[in-house]
Amino acid sequence: MLTLLSGTGSRDCAGLTRRSLLQAGLLGLGSLSLPWLLRTRAEAARAQSPAFARDRAVVLIFLGGGASHIETFNPNMDGPEGSRSITGEVKTTLPGVTFGGTFPELAKQAHKMALVRSFRHPVGSHDQAISHVLTGGTDLTGQGKDGFSLGSMVARLRGPNHPESGLPTYHLLTAPHKDGQYSREMKRVMGGSRAGSLGPSYEPFLPSGSGPAMQNMQLHLAPERLEDRRALMKQLDTLKRGLDERDTAQAYDQFEQQALDLLTGSAARVFDLKQEKPATRERYDTSMFKCGKKVFEPSILGTQMLLARRLIEAGAGFVTVQSAGWDMHADGNNPGIKAGMEMLGRPLDKALGAFLSDLADRGLSEKVLVIVTGDFGRTPKINKNGGRDHWANLCTLALIGGGLKMGQVIGKSDRTNGKPASEPHSTPNLLATVMHTLFDVGTLRVTRGLPSNLIKLVENTRPIEPLF
Repeated sequence: MLTLLSGTGSRDCAGLTRRSLLQAGLLGLGSLSLPWLLRTRAEAARAQSPAFARDRAVVLIFLGGGASHIETFNPNMDGPEGSRSITGEVKTTLPGVTFGGTFPELAKQAHKMALVRSFRHPVGSHDQAISHVLTGGTDLTGQGKDGFSLGSMVARLRGPNHPESGLPTYHLLTAPHKDGQYSREMKRVMGGSRAGSLGPSYEPFLPSGSGPAMQNMQLHLAPERLEDRRALMKQLDTLKRGLDERDTAQAYDQFEQQALDLLTGSAARVFDLKQEKPATRERYDTSMFKCGKKVFEPSILGTQMLLARRLIEAGAGFVTVQSAGWDMHADGNNPGIKAGMEMLGRPLDKALGAFLSDLADRGLSEKVLVIVTGDFGRTPKINKNGGRDHWANLCTLALIGGGLKMGQVIGKSDRTNGKPASEPHSTPNLLATVMHTLFDVGTLRVTRGLPSNLIKLVENTRPIEPLF
């Protein structure tokens, strides 16, 4: 149930605070669970965009299973056999730079991208690597006992919901899978997306996989009863508001209206893709690609990317898009590299290509930082079945937009595509890059009331400097 609370301590003749009356459910607005809503008048008064927050957002495309750095953005066609892309290469708009052969659309937009070819970390098993990467290295060993996700950290600093739309800051876009392997990868990403010690208010919001209508965002109360309860609440407010600062009262009224607007359908419409023009939906559509190992389903990546764009426009600050199936060992549970890249590389090429073009058309390219990464990279040698195995010494990492310096390759790999041949970049550098993109770090440092451990994280790690 949603409980509306005030921050006053005024009491009636029975010795009950108005706060306790509301907690008891007298003015509850229905059976609802929205942990990311602010709950006190003091919090409502603070529900403004902090001065250090820039008008930017992040969309993290996480390639669950570990995408090959070779067949994505470092084909290495002059290297030794095995270290070269077995899907070939395609020329890009950056002179001398090629992508793997399944990315012709992204190749046309390479000038908008920054490719990090020296990204690595120390963790080589799925569960641990996913936790390590999604937490920006705050879970150092990936055991899940420490750390918190990048999205949760952003929500803690920026606020759990947008001050105008009321939309949650942090979203995780995924959906149930029929294939067992894909389901395992989804659960790993959900685990790595946790808030940890930051608290449940900063967990990601997960839209229902069953469709755009989300049960925990629907008001289970007849409209006339809602209006009756709102009227009663207004009457109680006039008895004793007990506020010394008019601005605080106005902020509370504004927040209250935001919450009610959100409950009565304004936020739910964000998730209704039918609001988009058919041509736009077709532009993103990846359902013609069938994904899976033992059970095949139409790719939903295009739908997820379109929803990510709608969320960002509505005020979300960090959206993780989970894409499963990139564990291409060519074993009993996974395809080989060639078949796997045809199955997953093609929809990624179409969906991300459409997303980048859509952002440009809407003037959002500088506002949104897109990150493409996964668990780790893949071995610079092909195994006997035509797959590549786990490899954390070089990992896939591409960044696009966000007001950063694009159209460049950062770092380089050795000739065998097995390790960095220049200064390596790792997960703490990725964390710092996100924070420096979304926040004015100088102002962040001197802002009171923020967790000191988060400030130290930002201060003690360097971003990927060529981007700035």
